Amino acid sequence: MKKLALALAATAAFAGQMGTQAIAADMPARVTKAPPPIVAPVANWTGCYVGGGGGYGLFHQENRDFVDGPPRFQLTDTYTASGQGWFGTVQGGCDYQFGGIGPWQIVVGAFADYDFADISGQRVAASLVSVGNEKLTDTWAVGGRIGVLITPQLLTYLSGGYTESKFGRTNYTNLLGAPFGQPVGIFQGATTYNGWFIGSGYEYALNFLPGLFWKTEYRASHLDRQTVAYRDVLTGLPIGLSSDQEKWVHTVRSELVWRFNWGGPVVAKY
Repeated sequence: MKKLALALAATAAFAGQMGTQAIAADMPARVTKAPPPIVAPVANWTGCYVGGGGGYGLFHQENRDFVDGPPRFQLTDTYTASGQGWFGTVQGGCDYQFGGIGPWQIVVGAFADYDFADISGQRVAASLVSVGNEKLTDTWAVGGRIGVLITPQLLTYLSGGYTESKFGRTNYTNLLGAPFGQPVGIFQGATTYNGWFIGSGYEYALNFLPGLFWKTEYRASHLDRQTVAYRDVLTGLPIGLSSDQEKWVHTVRSELVWRFNWGGPVVAKY
């Protein structure tokens, strides 16, 4: 009897286990959905912006001194001068982002900026055997750019346009003779140069604050030749000598840019 009871108990346990498995098999499986991924907004490059920052620059120039005549004739061979220093900049502009052109997203735009600068260096007046301090004080430029989006947040671009730069008054002191290092009573007045520029840079959307971008650009400018007279300090009149000056300016600038249209309904296809 004892063996029969044990057998019946084992049979009942087995039957209960099989029943439980059958019920579990008949129940539909519970599907757990993963939470939707957090997607960062895509930067919208169409619209307008303002920005500000600073950078470092240098200028290089070629000079030739002349006797004004008439007739005007060259007095010295070409000689050079240069300077370097810091500058601040402010900028505004507008861009337009084209939908995919082939595999590329293209951004084109126009802008204007103004630099207030302290880029200075010594300039020797060869015909006067004298030296003076020359300084680039401010520059403005207007131009355009075209770029390619490497990612929806990163733009690389080329820029170009028209520019004007102002160099301040240069007062000269003796290099030779007595008294050494004293003013020679000669100066060249402040002069504005115009020309063109080309540049290349990148701009990146900073995800931690919608609307804020970071931009860095290298720019090379060529300023057309100007004839600048040497003048008497007391009278301000030309002394019969002048110099032809042709300049190049190179700058690297970084700035924060605030866009007014970040996170719009742009769908980038890459």
